[in-house]
Amino acid sequence: MNRKKFITSVSVASIGAAAFSNLSFPKNILLDEPPVIKPPRLKSGDKLAIVAPGSYISEDELQESVANLNQLGFETTYSEKILLQTGYFAGSDKDRADDLMEKFADKTVKGIVCARGGYGCSRILPMLNYDIIRSNPKVLIGYSDITALLYGIYQKSGLITFHGPVGTSTFNDYSVNNFKRVLMNPKQNDLFKNSEEKTDENKYGVVTIVKDKGVGRLVGGNLSIMVSLIGTEFDVDYSGKIVFIEEIGEEPYRIDRMLTQLIQSGKFDKASGIMMGIFSKCESKVKDAAFDKTFTLMEVLKDRLDNLKIPVVYGMSFGHIVDKLTIPFGGLAELDANNQTLTLLEKAVV
Repeated sequence: MNRKKFITSVSVASIGAAAFSNLSFPKNILLDEPPVIKPPRLKSGDKLAIVAPGSYISEDELQESVANLNQLGFETTYSEKILLQTGYFAGSDKDRADDLMEKFADKTVKGIVCARGGYGCSRILPMLNYDIIRSNPKVLIGYSDITALLYGIYQKSGLITFHGPVGTSTFNDYSVNNFKRVLMNPKQNDLFKNSEEKTDENKYGVVTIVKDKGVGRLVGGNLSIMVSLIGTEFDVDYSGKIVFIEEIGEEPYRIDRMLTQLIQSGKFDKASGIMMGIFSKCESKVKDAAFDKTFTLMEVLKDRLDNLKIPVVYGMSFGHIVDKLTIPFGGLAELDANNQTLTLLEKAVV
């Protein structure tokens, strides 16, 4: 994944099958799922902790994060560790792991917002105390490299986390509305549509690659990070899942390679659907192309995914873009590739 900075936008629960008797679930999806933990919902005035679990941030980026969260009606807190710099990391692996665990253990902190992604989250996964996380469930939100945290925490503790804005994202009306709908004022069977604004680079619009509907728990995130976790103890089983994917700054042949690895490793064999966001800056570079002849991003996506017998859609409103959905990692949802919508079938917070 290209790690250059781009300006971007910024429960325990069981579900009875009778509650969704009009839906078609993959076989045994409700029986085979391990119990999940839903964090308490956020309320205006709650104290949110800002952390930097990957790449380092500047003082300006920290204050931007504080201002963004204050404007949403939250108090903020952070430790002195947040401005540490060790190479391209926000301090050592131990510094970053300790800071995150301190925020989970702090009873006054009601939610945790990652200031940015970058690189480094996967390095701290073995150092986290998942018993403490399980005993202190709270909202954790971020995207890009934060994908590694979403994977590890869900796999090891069952806690639903959230793929959504980081502290330095652009909190516009669309992103704020979806943030509040999911984390503060959730509803069951809540249908989410894509942004209609033309604020993001997306020459394809929303494209249905395979028509159908699918139901399952949502897992996924940044494609590069997803692939990097294959074979580790922090990887997530995609069986019966709706897999959501985003990426930035990768040429088509790299997208091809990563999707091929997911396919050949059997990750999609029993998945319920694939929901892709907007892959930013993922066309072949005009001035520095890897090959004289190439495929477009969409040609790669269709070639790799259009023979799957599950719903597949591209161009949904998430990723390294301005208009962002907030997606509950582990939340139960329905993907309708025919109508290009996502419905959260349960509240992801309590």
